[in-house]
Amino acid sequence: MAAAGSQRIDKWLFFARVVKSRSLAAKLVQTGGVRVNSAKIDQPAFPVKPGDGLTISLERRVIVYRVLLPGTRRGPAEEARALYEDLTPPPTPKEERLDVALRDAGAGRPTKRDRRLTDRWRDQE
Repeated sequence: MAAAGSQRIDKWLFFARVVKSRSLAAKLVQTGGVRVNSAKIDQPAFPVKPGDGLTISLERRVIVYRVLLPGTRRGPAEEARALYEDLTPPPTPKEERLDVALRDAGAGRPTKRDRRLTDRWRDQE
């Protein structure tokens, strides 16, 4: 049995609203997407306690949390935020720019404006 004041990692991730369901939390842990105090874990039943540091790898970002309280239920977002302290470093400007799709000038399909300019240029000749 887990020690007093500790909780299964899959339940804690679900209660803290990191993932949408407890089964998704278990899959995240089993695939190695969660580290507790810098140690990779692969068991959803791993106990976490207040003071533990969690590093969570989600799709395109890494989240760093410190556990403050074990959860009692999956409540509103304000209640979930009371379970952890967010230690995630702010994204660098380069990381922010990766979310926006950029293309070089002249690459890909022309825009409607480019097409009109090309047609005007051809009509002048």
